[in-house]
Amino acid sequence: MADATGLFVSFEGGEGAGKSTQIRRLAERLRGLGHNVLVTREPGGSPGAEAVRHVLLSGAAEMFGTRMEAILFAAARNDHVEEVIRPALARGTIVLCDRFMDSSRVYQGVTGNLEPDFIEALQRVAVNGVVPDCTLILDIPAEIGLERARRRASATAAPDRFEKEEMQTHEKRREAFLDIAARDPGRCHVVDAQRPEDAIADEIADIIEERLTLTDNMPASSPEVAQ
Repeated sequence: MADATGLFVSFEGGEGAGKSTQIRRLAERLRGLGHNVLVTREPGGSPGAEAVRHVLLSGAAEMFGTRMEAILFAAARNDHVEEVIRPALARGTIVLCDRFMDSSRVYQGVTGNLEPDFIEALQRVAVNGVVPDCTLILDIPAEIGLERARRRASATAAPDRFEKEEMQTHEKRREAFLDIAARDPGRCHVVDAQRPEDAIADEIADIIEERLTLTDNMPASSPEVAQ
């Protein structure tokens, strides 16, 4: 785990899976139980990373290619980790993060066609040993998720750089997230995001409450280094 005094939970999944809604609901539930909770996001989460977020999601970096995008994501992630996540965990805070390292593996690695070794090297530098204790992958067919995302965008703002891509690309990302979960079942939990919001929230709460019980029963240890 990232730090024995806190709990680091990342939320992953395709566009329109409902990550933001479920993070908000989990945060409210945990705070109601007396926990200190920090909600954050990627790209972004710290002042430096938020500046990079605008560049990435606006598409301004697209002309420089996927490799440069991956490097920018890694730089933003490292700033986020060192300025926000690691200090919060050291204080015993539960950190809930909307996207983290698995999104880079999927978006820049699998559908960006970058070499796995390159992506993993970037991740080791970016996270510097801070790896989620638990990753919740909200799974939804790409067609349904994209329709949700487009409805949301039409009500607020235009689709971002990633929401505008082809359906086949989004479905490939869904498969990639499921593959990550299959390869790391100790950390990852796949949650069916097609169900009613309350049912999803209850399942997520059960997963996190079980993880908190396990964490409370573990002796303190120094941060692990990501492999």
